[in-house]
Amino acid sequence: MIGLGQSLRGDDAAGLDAVRLWQEQYPLTAQKVQVRLSELPGLALLDLLDSMDVAILVDAVQGAGIPGSLHRLGPDELASFTAGAQSAHGLGVAETLALGRSLYPQLAHCRLTLIGIVGEQFTMGTGLSRAVQAALRGAAVRIEKEIQDLL
Repeated sequence: MIGLGQSLRGDDAAGLDAVRLWQEQYPLTAQKVQVRLSELPGLALLDLLDSMDVAILVDAVQGAGIPGSLHRLGPDELASFTAGAQSAHGLGVAETLALGRSLYPQLAHCRLTLIGIVGEQFTMGTGLSRAVQAALRGAAVRIEKEIQDLL
């Protein structure tokens, strides 16, 4: 489990906050899972994924629907995102994964799922929008379901 985002950039903190809330709400499951939080993943995401067979990424997404809505993307769907996808992390998650697979063939064996939380505002120095704040409980439930399906 990897929570991604920047805590000082509005709704971009959604992935971090959703993973933290999931840990609080589901402590027994959280004990069974390796959890990492990353504020500036970019290419460092590849190091976080090193030697993992399965990973669930939780991150804010832009322009993918109504703010606060949740999306689940598997490996094929992640590949459909283009270089135009916006991210506050520099390279977007999909771009980073594509680059990683070309540089590190062993990453092709890692089964990835992204839980995306649609953000509304990504302004530096602001907190979560109301829509994203309201979505965190649903995101925690979605995370738990993904993990239970894997266990």
